[in-house]
Amino acid sequence: MSLVSRARADGRHLWAFSLGCIAVTAGVLLHLPMFWMGRHTGFRLADMPMDPGMLWGMVFIVAGIAAAAYGLLPSRRPAPSDARFTVVAADDMPLTRAHWQLIAMLTVALIIDVMKPASLGFVVPGMIVEYGVDKTTVAWLPFAALAGTVVGSVAWGLIADVYGRRAAILLAAVMFIGTAICGAMPSLWWNVGMCFLMGAAAGGLLPVAYALLAEMMPSRHRGWALVLVGGLGAAGGYLAASGCSAWLQPWFGWRILWLLNLPTGLVLILLNTLIPESASFLLSRGHNEDAQVVMHHFGITVRPAAAVPPPVATADRGAGAAVDRASAAAAVQSRWNGASQVAAKTWALSVTAIAWGLINFGLLLWMPAHLVAKGYSVALSSELLAASALIAVPTVFLAALLYSRWSAKGALLGAIALTAAGLAGVLQLELGQPAHASPVIPIAILIVGINGIIAMLLPFAAESYPLKFRGRATGWVAACTKGGGLLAQLLSLSGLVPALWLSALIILAPVSISLVLVLFFCAETRGRDLHELEPA
Repeated sequence: MSLVSRARADGRHLWAFSLGCIAVTAGVLLHLPMFWMGRHTGFRLADMPMDPGMLWGMVFIVAGIAAAAYGLLPSRRPAPSDARFTVVAADDMPLTRAHWQLIAMLTVALIIDVMKPASLGFVVPGMIVEYGVDKTTVAWLPFAALAGTVVGSVAWGLIADVYGRRAAILLAAVMFIGTAICGAMPSLWWNVGMCFLMGAAAGGLLPVAYALLAEMMPSRHRGWALVLVGGLGAAGGYLAASGCSAWLQPWFGWRILWLLNLPTGLVLILLNTLIPESASFLLSRGHNEDAQVVMHHFGITVRPAAAVPPPVATADRGAGAAVDRASAAAAVQSRWNGASQVAAKTWALSVTAIAWGLINFGLLLWMPAHLVAKGYSVALSSELLAASALIAVPTVFLAALLYSRWSAKGALLGAIALTAAGLAGVLQLELGQPAHASPVIPIAILIVGINGIIAMLLPFAAESYPLKFRGRATGWVAACTKGGGLLAQLLSLSGLVPALWLSALIILAPVSISLVLVLFFCAETRGRDLHELEPA
């Protein structure tokens, strides 16, 4: 199905979405003359006044995003969902060309998505020089980006459950295009504000992609596909950001990395012509014909839903009333039990996510300075953390293998346990002497553990919740990963970074709690039919 047919089938206004994309693109293009004016000064635009074209460009971008959002709105009165049928992807069915195409397209989409925040590390040095600020001031840039990803993860999860998985990706792409004007902003604080919006656009795409992929893959292949797509997307995003920085910054300065949001956002929109909407979501919205087309394309079958039992005979009204009361009480108890299980599961995954954010955006960033202060060489501390990028790729493949072939829950528990062991090793390292303790083993264990957690946590979340709120729940867990980082960054900005041994000890508590919570309150998802999660 083409973009046009899908947009019409979903009752959306294609003309409004197209007009919105054109307006946002035009708004960005109106900023390019300002950028090009700096070609004789090394593309330094600090303190230059904004011209009328830039101001009109901002108006076009805001209006364009609003028009695109209106164009993606689902029909106000969707047809009743077809309760007679259930989507079934046979466990033993082979992957079709459509499955491989979806895997490839979502991997590219996530590479583009991760590339946005990954560029922060490459633009900060240039911003410090151009704006003449210190590292503490420019630290507000990654803080704003993290804050945006927290908001975006929650908001995009909601959009995915209301608008649709594919529509959420499209709206994120439109916002990506708009945030390209960071490359022409003459003020640092304008860049900080736009960085928040960029984070909001990037923050939700990952959980939405997981939700879509989980609903379209056969259960036999779902686990490795989810872990591999997320892992390769993350690694590819960092490689793309570093490659573009090395290739383009010497010619156009740090601002070009923001301006790349224009072409990459347009690529995301074009990719969506090859990304279908979830068949399960289409059926839930009453778009039955479109769902059948998608299912046929992916080799998914449709089976009749379980028959509804006939009503109790009314000859004995007293007995019938008693049966009705018993059934109502059982239904209430069932809903209560289900809500309690969802709450406990969400607590378990949220604590795990927050602990990961504290380590990845806090402890690992603070570690080099602490190791140097303790007597280790600068080269050693830097090389240990630089090696994390090399460790990440094999960890992703190992996590995908264990997650899909052994146990999804067991693999996640193993990664959490490794993280706890790494923290314990760092704690012992801090309390010992440099001459008697090497930092290599505990830090390597810690890095493998957190890479394993992030590779499996969101796929596990996407497989653990019903269709109705899968996007929101996965988005919430994704927001918690950034929420832990946000707390760590606040400590850095406030100058309240604790000693390394105290940081490791404090973070060890939520990691240990998450291990217990996941063990007792999370169910195995490997090979599970996601329709078993739906309420009866």
